[in-house]
Amino acid sequence: MLYVLGDANHLNRPALAIVGSRNATPQGIANARSFARAASDAGLIVVSGLALGIDTAAHEGALDGSGTTVAVLGCGVDIVYPRSNAALARKIETRGTIISEFALGMPPLTANFPRRNRIISGLSQGCLVVEATLPSGSLITARLAAEQGREVFAIPGSIHSPFARGCHALIRQGAKLVETAEDVLQELHLSVSRPDPKILQSDNALLQYIGYDSCGLDTLIQRSGLTTGEVSEMLLTLELAQKVGRLPGGLYQRIDQRAKSD
Repeated sequence: MLYVLGDANHLNRPALAIVGSRNATPQGIANARSFARAASDAGLIVVSGLALGIDTAAHEGALDGSGTTVAVLGCGVDIVYPRSNAALARKIETRGTIISEFALGMPPLTANFPRRNRIISGLSQGCLVVEATLPSGSLITARLAAEQGREVFAIPGSIHSPFARGCHALIRQGAKLVETAEDVLQELHLSVSRPDPKILQSDNALLQYIGYDSCGLDTLIQRSGLTTGEVSEMLLTLELAQKVGRLPGGLYQRIDQRAKSD
């Protein structure tokens, strides 16, 4: 039996699970939000676990898009865990769905979370792992997804980052390596919606698609949905403002303004 807050009809729609580390990096947070928004705009429900880090970013990204999100709890639906996500939980209840198999009043016990992961994967057509260390609950979700016949996707990262090792392990085991939201949506036979131009009317808005990893012009065009001319003009403005740096090989990288001021 499942306890439900919000619209139960969302449980019958195509969905993508997005999971990852609670102690995520800023780039991981940006990636989760960007991928979730693209999935939401493409008509997918984004499913995650309302945990800190990647889960929170996935829910927020989905709500930023034109679709919605489902949160699967490791406690009763009358309890918000973590408490810092109380405002987010209210938004999800209003616009999406909160579910749990645990009875009302059940506290967030450690043993509950691996159990709830099978519901996250089971509700979804695919499971995207954004960041994960090797001993991670996200890898449990990915394993369950594979056992349930779902597609498993993983975003690669630096070989020096412990938050990339779980994703790299999944890729070695057969998970699909993805670099853009379009990679995921193509596997699920969907397409990325072009953003409303009003969203990107500011040059600074392009920074969300650059993140903090270096990327090329073609990648930015894919992520933003803008034309070559529009992206080139924005990059020039950001470069003159010293917010973006040009690297060899036609790559661009965001400049950390805080580090610069130090």
